Amino acid sequence: MIIKKSERKKYENSPTCIAYEYEIKDKDINIALIEINGRYPESGKVINKICKEIAIVIKGDGKVGIDDKEFSISEGDSIFIQPNQKFFWEGNLILAMSCHPAFYPEQHVECE
Repeated sequence: MIIKKSERKKYENSPTCIAYEYEIKDKDINIALIEINGRYPESGKVINKICKEIAIVIKGDGKVGIDDKEFSISEGDSIFIQPNQKFFWEGNLILAMSCHPAFYPEQHVECE
């Protein structure tokens, strides 16, 4: 299966977070390109109640906060987030992100 760039779907999660989903119509896994320009969420943190998320920094640098720790991240770094971990992204980043099982908005909630 090939999903062309022209076929991806754009979702504006917030003014600082845009997701481009490459739909593979598989409930077990999905992939998206995520652009972070600032902080997401704008305050507090988010939790994915169901998915494991793995991201690779394709371009840029910034930081990720996971639970009570913050990490500097840059091009080539990989980040793994377990279900129910509280996290945020900050910086100017392009991330390739895959979720297992596949992401859907209802499982993603803001907290703190």
